[in-house]
Amino acid sequence: MTIFGSRRGFFSWTRNAMAAAGVSVATPSLAAVDTTRSALAGGEDYYDKLGVSKIINAAGTFTALTASIMPPSVQAAVSNAAKYPVRLAELQKRAGEYIAQRLMCDAALVSSGASAALTLGTAACMTVGNRPAARLLPLDVSGLKNEVIVQKSHRYGYDQAIRNCGIRFVEVETLQQYEAAFTDRSVMCHFFNAAEQGQITAEQWVAVAHRHGVPCFNDAAADVPPISNLWKFTRMGFDLVTFSGGKGLRGPQNAGLLLGRKDLIEAATWSNSPNSDSVGRGLKVAKEQIVGMVAAVDWILAQDEGTIQAEFRQRADRIAAHLKDIPGLTPEIFVPPIANVVPHLVLRCDPAKIGKTPIEISEILRKSSPSIELNPWTGRKSAGAGTPEAENAIVVGVWMLQPGEDMIVGRRLREVLSV
Repeated sequence: MTIFGSRRGFFSWTRNAMAAAGVSVATPSLAAVDTTRSALAGGEDYYDKLGVSKIINAAGTFTALTASIMPPSVQAAVSNAAKYPVRLAELQKRAGEYIAQRLMCDAALVSSGASAALTLGTAACMTVGNRPAARLLPLDVSGLKNEVIVQKSHRYGYDQAIRNCGIRFVEVETLQQYEAAFTDRSVMCHFFNAAEQGQITAEQWVAVAHRHGVPCFNDAAADVPPISNLWKFTRMGFDLVTFSGGKGLRGPQNAGLLLGRKDLIEAATWSNSPNSDSVGRGLKVAKEQIVGMVAAVDWILAQDEGTIQAEFRQRADRIAAHLKDIPGLTPEIFVPPIANVVPHLVLRCDPAKIGKTPIEISEILRKSSPSIELNPWTGRKSAGAGTPEAENAIVVGVWMLQPGEDMIVGRRLREVLSV
């Protein structure tokens, strides 16, 4: 008997037993339920109650900083979804169909984040057409294809989510090595869209994989904006693509999208929660997050690319204007070429004139009130995720600032730099 069946049986037995004993079993009216919901609508500020500091996010959509803030329409959708129970399978199916139609791909699945989508997509490639095999992952894979081809320069921390399925990576560097890497155990070709190195282009990666009959997966988690990326890579031919929900899409942080081939998306559901005997059982995505991602897709598709980019640049310009006459400080606007393709304010510092290092300035702002987090590449020699070298620079991410916060950041930077 399943857990679900046991719980249903328990509640049914309890109700019948109470009725037999003459105990009235009242069912609350919908009006009473709605009254309770209304009373709870305002809610208590648990950040204050728990003593958790609220911050100004002048960094970006970093997981450790709780990523983005959902726009009002998405917040409302999440709140409304929390009020009613539904059948999870039906919600996932309808949400997937809706998102796929809006993003012009074959099929879609809302996952509990882009990392979860990596696991589910890999499991799908390993088990497509063989549902019982989903129960074998990650340990009993001797009878399954389990080699994932990847460019050596595309190895990254997040590929642990792929390894969770019991795969083995096969690393290549050249196109010739890629062509020669396929065996009868090749199950997937993985591509990290934001990788800054690699000799093999996305188009070449797809073409070679398909010539060998192997699906290819593109991790584009942080690559919105531009908005058009939401359909660019599936149209390019990638069989699976993932995007993070809590970054540029501005959906719930613990949600993501897995887009792609219909048969692979179906196979991904076999390994997804609530299937108890699957590698993805712990990757639960709740009804609120599923609805939140649908609302986030609607929100992002209603935005004008030029307008939002112009707003981000204006924020950067306003902060720079606060600092224009500070000796030893040179502002510039930088737009990363791939991930986080939005204007960033880079403040080049002359250490001899500023008197503080960028890292020291970052720490002062972090400890101030309100606490301000700068982009973590501030003061770092090695650039990453498309950001420039910033050993002697302050990097301000402006796109997660809330209205008016750009002025606060500019004022506080001026205060710190002027002391």
